[in-house]
Amino acid sequence: MNAKQILQLAGISGALAVGLGAFGAHSLEALLVQNGRLDTYQTAVNYHFYHTLALFGIGILAKVKPEWKGITFAAWNMALGILIFSGSLYVLSLTGITWLGAITPLGGLAFILGWCSIIYLSFKSK
Repeated sequence: MNAKQILQLAGISGALAVGLGAFGAHSLEALLVQNGRLDTYQTAVNYHFYHTLALFGIGILAKVKPEWKGITFAAWNMALGILIFSGSLYVLSLTGITWLGAITPLGGLAFILGWCSIIYLSFKSK
């Protein structure tokens, strides 16, 4: 994945985060309250936004530091984290399928790997 693709992915993810956040706040609020999952859904939206911004920053880093060849590892992990962490919480909030909570930490692990890879790259570079 190159810098342009990372930035495009960040744009798509950001648009989805806004759409899912607004949809949850307006159209799904009654269902989320009924399921007792309003806070869970909000957590999904928050982490979706935070890591979309991280993905955007990684895209900018990839443009500024093209010699950081491992930067795509960070981008993939942020994207995977959004998909697994936020995605599982979105589905859990809407369906009540509680076993999805068991895979949510895998998304958190992907986030941690993404952040750690940025740390590693910053120490590795001159």
